[in-house]
Amino acid sequence: MSDSKRATMPIVKMAKENDEFRQVVHTGEKTQVVLMSVPEGGEIGGEVHEGHDQVLIFVEGNGKAVIGDAVTPINEGDLSFVPSGAYHNFVNTGKGPLKLYTTYSPPEHAPGTEHETKAEADAAEE
Repeated sequence: MSDSKRATMPIVKMAKENDEFRQVVHTGEKTQVVLMSVPEGGEIGGEVHEGHDQVLIFVEGNGKAVIGDAVTPINEGDLSFVPSGAYHNFVNTGKGPLKLYTTYSPPEHAPGTEHETKAEADAAEE
């Protein structure tokens, strides 16, 4: 998105239209908004964010949320809250992409970060 400074945006529409694995759309001092598209059979990847809470809102597709020891089905319209320090992963178990937007508090990625694929995202984090 060329204008990442907008404070009001059609986030659900943007998330549904997004085909990139990760796209940072807004970064504030305390919170960041990121679009994600997880391909069929793919996953975000197991991770732990120390010092960051994360909220994920699913707008299209089906999958499973793994947060700590809990595994829960996720569908369009669901929200997952990941507290700081909790292991988590989100897996696309449906047909087609799993699309969502997520917030990190405080921000996790550099403003303007875009990763076309998970492999590209993984390589950038090494």
